[in-house]
Amino acid sequence: MAADPVRAQYEDYPYPPRDPKDEARRLVSGSPSHIDEVVHYIFGGAGDLPRPFRVLVAGGGTGDATVMLAQHLADRGIDAEVVYVDLSEASRTIAEARVRARGLTNVRFETMSLLDLPESGLGPFDYIDCCGVLHHLADPGAGLAALVRVLGDGGGLGVMLYGEFGRTGVYPMQQMVRMLNPDGPAPERLDTARRLLRGLPETNWLKRNPFIRDHVEQGDAGLFDLLLHARDRAYRVPEIAELCEEAGLRITAFVEPALYDPATYIADPRLSTRLVSLPWMERCTFAELIAGNLRTHIFYAVRATNPVALPDPEDPTVVPLLRDGDGTALAGMEPGSTVKATVSGVTIRRPLPPLAAAMIKRIDGCRTLAEIQADMAATNPHLDGEAFRRQFVELYQALNGLGWLHLTRAG
Repeated sequence: MAADPVRAQYEDYPYPPRDPKDEARRLVSGSPSHIDEVVHYIFGGAGDLPRPFRVLVAGGGTGDATVMLAQHLADRGIDAEVVYVDLSEASRTIAEARVRARGLTNVRFETMSLLDLPESGLGPFDYIDCCGVLHHLADPGAGLAALVRVLGDGGGLGVMLYGEFGRTGVYPMQQMVRMLNPDGPAPERLDTARRLLRGLPETNWLKRNPFIRDHVEQGDAGLFDLLLHARDRAYRVPEIAELCEEAGLRITAFVEPALYDPATYIADPRLSTRLVSLPWMERCTFAELIAGNLRTHIFYAVRATNPVALPDPEDPTVVPLLRDGDGTALAGMEPGSTVKATVSGVTIRRPLPPLAAAMIKRIDGCRTLAEIQADMAATNPHLDGEAFRRQFVELYQALNGLGWLHLTRAG
C-alpha cells in the first residue's frame, strides 16, 4: 500500500509551526472551539455541561485546539477529558510538549486516522473539534460521517473548512508547481514555489490576493501547506450546507456571524429589505458572494434531530460573557459610539446603544441580565425594563457579530 502523502507531509512539515516554549507567554486562542462559543452555539448557553465533559480533537496537528480547550476547561474547573487524534507523530510530539509545558493533565493522545474512530472505542464525545482537516481527505463526507458516529446525542461539532473565494489564486499556483516539479524532493519543490512567487506578474490572482500572506510568511511549513499540499479542496456555503445535511447535521452558526450577515456589506434600504426576507442560509450565501474574500469557513453544527436553540438575548436569566473577560476598552466608549473591527479583511462598523458602556462595565461572567438591569436601575430610576431589553439586544447583536459577546446560564 502506498504511503499516505498527507501524513508524510505533516511528518516533514508539522503545521502550524509552534514552539512549546511559547506556552509560558501566551495561549493561542481562536475559533472554532473557544469554550464560550461552544457553550453558546452547541449547548444553547446551558451552564451545566455534561460531566465528565468529553472532547475529541480530530486532526489535532501541533495542538492549538487541544491546548486551548484543555486550558479553558481546566481554568473553569470542569471535569473533562480532551482526546487528541492525529496521524502525524511529528505533530503529536509538538502538541504533547505544549501540553506538558502548561502542566495540563486532562489530555489523552492517540495516533490514528479519524476514519478509524467509529471502531476505536474512544467515543462518544460531547464536543468534537475538526479544524482544517476534512478538506484534506480523499472523501470529506466519509470523514464527517465518521465523526458523527462518535458524537453524543446532545453534542456538536466545531469545524473549519477552506473557503473558495478567499483562496483565489492558490490552486493555479499548486498546478504550476506540479507542472514544473511533480516528483522532486520536498526542498526542491519548495524552491520551485519560492521562485514562482518571486516572479509572479502583477496580473496573477495569487499576487493580487492579500488575504493569504500569513501562510507564505510561516516558513517552509506554511508555504508547503499552501502551495504544495498533497490534497485539499475549498468550499462555498451551499456546499457546506449540503455536506452537513448528508451527515445528518444542522448548522447552528457561522463565525464570526457578522461576516455572514448581508447587512455588513449592504446599506441600500431596498436591497436590505429583500435580503432580510431570504432564509438564513441564503443570506449567508449572499454574504459570502459579496464579501469575496472568505478564505475559511468556521461553523458549529449539531445533529439535525437536536432541538437546541441559541440563547435568547431577551431572556433575563442569561449571563453575558465578554470573550476572554476583557471589556476595558469598550467600557470607556462614549454614548452613541460606533465599534469598529477588521475581521478577515472586512472592516465592520456597528453602532452601540447609549447604555452600552454602563452595561459592559457590569458584565462579569456571573451576573444575569436581570441582575445587571437591577444594578443599573439603582443609579438610574428612569431605566425601565423595555428600554434595557431593547438596548441590550442592540449591544448583543453588535458584539456577538464580532465574536466578542456570548451568553450562558449559571451552572
